[in-house]
Amino acid sequence: MDAMDVYESALGLIGGTPLVRLRTEGAATVYAKLEYLSIGGSAKDRIGLRMVEQAEKDGLLRPGGTVVEATSGNTGIGLALVAAEKGYRSLVVVTDRVSEEKVNTLRAFGAEVVVKPGGLPRQHPDHPMSFAARLADSTPGGWLANQYDNAANPEAHYLTTGPEIWRQTRGRVTHLVSCIGTGGTISGAGRYLKEVSDGGVQVIGADPASSVYGGGDGRPYFIEAAGHFLHPDTEQDVWPRSYHPDVVDRIVPVADRQALHTVRQLARDQGLLAGGSSGTALAAAHQVAAGAGADAVVVVILPDSGRQYLTKYFNDTWMLRLGFLDGDASGPRVADAAPEGGASALPYLNIRTPVGDALDVLRARKLAGVESVLPAGPCPAGPDRRPTAPELTGSVTLAGLEAALRDGVAALDDPLADHLDPPLAQFGYGEPAQEALGTLTRHLRDTAVVLRDGCAEALVTSAGLRALLPTDH
Repeated sequence: MDAMDVYESALGLIGGTPLVRLRTEGAATVYAKLEYLSIGGSAKDRIGLRMVEQAEKDGLLRPGGTVVEATSGNTGIGLALVAAEKGYRSLVVVTDRVSEEKVNTLRAFGAEVVVKPGGLPRQHPDHPMSFAARLADSTPGGWLANQYDNAANPEAHYLTTGPEIWRQTRGRVTHLVSCIGTGGTISGAGRYLKEVSDGGVQVIGADPASSVYGGGDGRPYFIEAAGHFLHPDTEQDVWPRSYHPDVVDRIVPVADRQALHTVRQLARDQGLLAGGSSGTALAAAHQVAAGAGADAVVVVILPDSGRQYLTKYFNDTWMLRLGFLDGDASGPRVADAAPEGGASALPYLNIRTPVGDALDVLRARKLAGVESVLPAGPCPAGPDRRPTAPELTGSVTLAGLEAALRDGVAALDDPLADHLDPPLAQFGYGEPAQEALGTLTRHLRDTAVVLRDGCAEALVTSAGLRALLPTDH
C-alpha cells in the first residue's frame, strides 16, 4: 500500500483537492478546483483546521473547550469535524435560510445547532454573528472562531490552496476565479498566486448581482455562502477583515438565475455536482475565459458540493416556486393570470410607511379597479426596485387598515409594521395555474404574489387563475 494513501486521522484529508478540466467555449483552458472533495465537503475545511490550530497555539482554545461560530453552514461543518477529531464541543449558529442538508450535516458531526431568523440587520441581538459572540462569552471555555475577521482564514488559503493551484498547473495559471463570501479564499489564494507569479495572475471575484462587494444594493439573494447582504436597517456596513480587496483585480456580478442554471447544467453535462456558489463562480469563469486568449489557463474554485442543496437548487419544485424555471408553457401558468407590465403592476409598501400614506395608495388602487391589497416588507421603495421573496414579510389591505383606524387601534402616523397582516401566498410565474388556484382555495386566500427569479413581479387573484381554466373546473 502506498504510504500516501494512509493518514493518521481525518484531518489529513483536508484540502489537497484536484483540478479537472472543463469543457467550455472559447480557446482558453479552464480547470475547476474541486474543493468539495475535501473530507468535510468544502473549501471551509481548510480554514476550520487552520483557525483551530492557531487558537490552540495562542492559548485561546484549551482542552475541553467549545468552538463557537456563526456560519452559512460550510465553515461550521469544517469546524465541527475538526472539533470532533480533537475532542472539542462545537456550537454553531445559522439562519433559517441555510439548507436542510447543511443543518443535518452539522448535527452528524456532533455540533449543537442554533437556528436564528434570516434577514436581520447586523446590530440585531439575534443576528447570527451577534448571537454567536454572546454565546462564546457565556460558555465556559468558549472560543469564537469569527471567520469574518480571523487572519487564519485567508492564511489557510495562502499556505495551501494557492500553492496547490500553482503546482497543479505547473505555474501556467493566468486567472483565478473565486466567489467572495468572507473573502478568505480569494484573498489568501489570490495573494499567493500574485506573489509567486510576480503579478502575472489576474484574480477575479464572482459575486451575486445584488451583493455589495460588486456594487449591488445589498438586497437578499438566493446563493448561499457568497456575497455580502446589506439589510436596509444596518447602522454601519462592516466588511470582513478576511477580505482583502486590494488582491482582487475585478469583480464579475452574476444573477442568481444564471448561477443556478449554470451549476445544474454542470451536473448534467459534465458529471460534477457542485453547490450554488460554484454556479456563480463558474458563470464568471465562462465570461473570463471568453475574453482571454488561447494561452490563458483559468482556474475556478468550486467551493462545495451540490449534495448540500438537493432540496433547493437541484429541486425543480423549489426552483419553480421561486420563479427560476419557466414551467410548462403548453398549459395555463400563473404568469398568464398576472396583469401586463411586470414590476409596474406591483406597487408594494415599506413597513415604515405611515398608515395614512398606505391608505392613499390602497384607495387609489380601488378607484382604479384593482385589488386593494399589497405586500409589505423592510425593503427600500423605488420605481425599478422589485423586492425579493424574503423581503415580503407581511401584507396590508384597505379594509383592514380602515377598520383599525375606525376602532382606534391605529393612527394615521403609525408605521405599517405595527399593523401587518400575514404575508401573501407566493407562486413562481411558471407554476401551473390550476395548482396555484388549488393552493389558494385550500388556504382560503384570494391574492398571491407572482415571483420571477426570486423577485416579486405582480399580483394574481383566484378569479384571474380561475378564468384561465376550463369552465367545468
